[in-house]
Amino acid sequence: MIRGLVFLLIAVGLAALIVSLFRRSRRSSSEEERPPVPPVSIREVPPAALPPPAAGESASAPALGVAEVLHKLNELAFSQTLTTSAQGHAGIIAAVTDSLETSVNNPKYAPRRPSLLPQLVKAVNDTDTSRRELSLMISKDPSLVGGLLKLANSPFYRMNAQPVESVDRAVAVIGTEGIRSLIAAALVQPVFRVSSGEFSQFPEVIWDHTFLAANAAETYAAVVVNSDPFAAQLLALVNGLGAIMVFRIALDHYAMDATLRPDATTIVTLLDQHTSRVARVIAGSWDLSGRILAALEDQVPEAMEKDPTPLGRALKFGRFIGALAVLRSKGVIDDATAKASLQASGATGAHFERIWDRLTGKPPEQARPRERSMSGWKSR
Repeated sequence: MIRGLVFLLIAVGLAALIVSLFRRSRRSSSEEERPPVPPVSIREVPPAALPPPAAGESASAPALGVAEVLHKLNELAFSQTLTTSAQGHAGIIAAVTDSLETSVNNPKYAPRRPSLLPQLVKAVNDTDTSRRELSLMISKDPSLVGGLLKLANSPFYRMNAQPVESVDRAVAVIGTEGIRSLIAAALVQPVFRVSSGEFSQFPEVIWDHTFLAANAAETYAAVVVNSDPFAAQLLALVNGLGAIMVFRIALDHYAMDATLRPDATTIVTLLDQHTSRVARVIAGSWDLSGRILAALEDQVPEAMEKDPTPLGRALKFGRFIGALAVLRSKGVIDDATAKASLQASGATGAHFERIWDRLTGKPPEQARPRERSMSGWKSR
């Protein structure tokens, strides 16, 4: 009995083993008949094609050099395309050049030093100057109050929807440093109010450029070259005054010659040659510092290739980025072209982006990373 049971178990085990071997043999022969399946590789999947550029959209925005940007600014200011100078205007260039030395001291042209300027310079140099002292200083000049509040409510300085309606409120909202900048701009702005006539848009465009250049130069001086921010701002404002003076003197010389109509290209030639020199005379008559006088010397055409002083670099950068901001606001260039121009000049980094956003009225980004260095801008 027991032997029969053991024999039965052995027979069942052998049968199971034979069936298992038979199944494996069939599976192997089936797999040999099917072609092998290659492993899936991510690299073999073709990448998605980029969408084609929209109509009129270029692959990359064109970058403009400093000379191109300032040329476009002049075309905007004179409301025309500037080509070659008209024939017969060389006499105007000679006459204006000869008369500049005496004209810059003529009360008809020369802006008087603002009466509050010495107090303002003293207040800037004194870190203990209080908001109340600044408010009292401003309140002494009603015209200054009006100009100050107008600037405080401009897109450049306006912080929120609530209007700034008093000097105290302006000082509280903008802060002591900001209010010093506003005072300086408000002091010189009246000089840019030229009576309407030939090229009536010029004073407005040049004021916008001067104002933005002054604020950009102020920041650049503080962050990049570790120089006096207020001196940089005042430097750009005085340079703008030099431009408006050359413009007015040139128009008066044209008015004395009945045979010629004012030629924009001729006036631009005069501006390029003499703006910084006239600005230097103004700065000297206002007893401004030697650093400001040296920085204005850096802007003279013959000195452009030399290494500029720190303030001279600040003014060059301020004029460049200020011109880009004006051209963008007037629709002459778009934001992409402006930023490409800044990048091509070496003005890259978070600091430059913040300057650009401030000049164009964009709200600052809260999470933008800080950078300690922004010295890559090419000053030449």
